[in-house]
Amino acid sequence: MPITILLADDHAMVRRGLHVFLSTQTDMKVVGEASNGQEAIEQAEKLQPDVVLMDLHMPVLDGIETARRLRTILPGIRVIVLTSFSDQDHVIPAVRAGVKGYLMKDIEPEDLAVAIRNVHAGQAQLHPAAAGQLMHVMASSDIQLEAQDTVRTDSTAYGKVQDYEKLKQLLPLEETSPSLDALTRREQEVLALIAQGLSNKEIAVQLVITEKTVKTHVSHLLDKLGLADRTQAAIHAVKNGWV
Repeated sequence: MPITILLADDHAMVRRGLHVFLSTQTDMKVVGEASNGQEAIEQAEKLQPDVVLMDLHMPVLDGIETARRLRTILPGIRVIVLTSFSDQDHVIPAVRAGVKGYLMKDIEPEDLAVAIRNVHAGQAQLHPAAAGQLMHVMASSDIQLEAQDTVRTDSTAYGKVQDYEKLKQLLPLEETSPSLDALTRREQEVLALIAQGLSNKEIAVQLVITEKTVKTHVSHLLDKLGLADRTQAAIHAVKNGWV
């Protein structure tokens, strides 16, 4: 059975482009489109898609409120945000609303397809820049939670713990892994740029190498560090103070 997808974006050209590309994927099927958040909810209730791929900024009902309502009405649907914003004011509310993927609109088409498959399979997918924002909040939450009396049961403390646990679920578990010395100088440069949120194409331009070479370096550094994807690499680099 193909992965059924509902597209929600107020720009028709964006929806059209996504529809055309996703239609080339043999394991995916776009079953509907919506131009605003309210339409997205109505279409989701009617079509019951596996995944809703949507923008954050939409009329009538924005993406964050749409995700929040979908989580309540149709908890089995997985929401992926495709946006141009990676700042904390967008990332954190989206995560709290229950999105399972937070991707940037400059994502490579093939990477988008992979992300959709992974989210459908139950994995969280975060752009490195979004993951960096979660890292910042996680660090702050660590300090706040350590300072709290463990017997406190008031709603404010409980809410902070809930947010903290939700953020932890979206980030990979901390595991022992090789040091930065395990990477070549070029792989270290690529890792630093990944942590800054650059795409393979942007890294290639920055380092004056081909995009194919960048992909090779990314593959090698992931293998050496025992990590699964770029998001984990970015988080791992930040946590270890490598960037």
